[in-house]
Amino acid sequence: MSVDEYVALGREVEFPRPDCPSCSVPTSRWSGYQRQVREAGQYSRIWVPRVRCGPCKVTHALLPAFVVAGRLDVAETIGAVIDEVVGRDGGVRPPARRRDVPHTTARGWVRRFVARRAEYAISFAALAIDLGAEVVTELGRASADALTAIRAAWRAVSGLPGWLGCGRWRFVSAVTGGRFVATNTNSPYLIVGKRRFMPPVP
Repeated sequence: MSVDEYVALGREVEFPRPDCPSCSVPTSRWSGYQRQVREAGQYSRIWVPRVRCGPCKVTHALLPAFVVAGRLDVAETIGAVIDEVVGRDGGVRPPARRRDVPHTTARGWVRRFVARRAEYAISFAALAIDLGAEVVTELGRASADALTAIRAAWRAVSGLPGWLGCGRWRFVSAVTGGRFVATNTNSPYLIVGKRRFMPPVP
């Protein structure tokens, strides 16, 4: 679903009610909140639904896959900058300028991704293997290894129902709970469908 389609649905957006990530009990709808997102220089207000776990008394926001926690820009924009800077050893200013984002913002994304590159290389390689892909071989550079592992996991998951249309960086956002460039995060629980993975982290 595009950002514009999501915006048009407003509070009427349909979403599955997941089980609580802490206790695995089914959750119930629990209001939500509005927030802004930026895509191609355009700002939009979206509705983010929340669910509540009765036993835990905790609410959880259900971020659409294009939303990255704590970031204004959509996952595709952030991922494209990371691809260009980390994947090609380039500077951050040209890709930031092409996407109409401040270079300081783009630099922050790259730093967050690079800080967790080893974790992502292992986590996404493990996910790719669990989904039936070939073993991801080491390239010797952790940043490139992380991108290679993400691509391998994406190729493996894109054959499953419902994933092909979301795109690689929405997939990354979805399986990391929208926290792939968050300032603070725990080891990602990779979730594909109803399967929950906790890959080894160095």
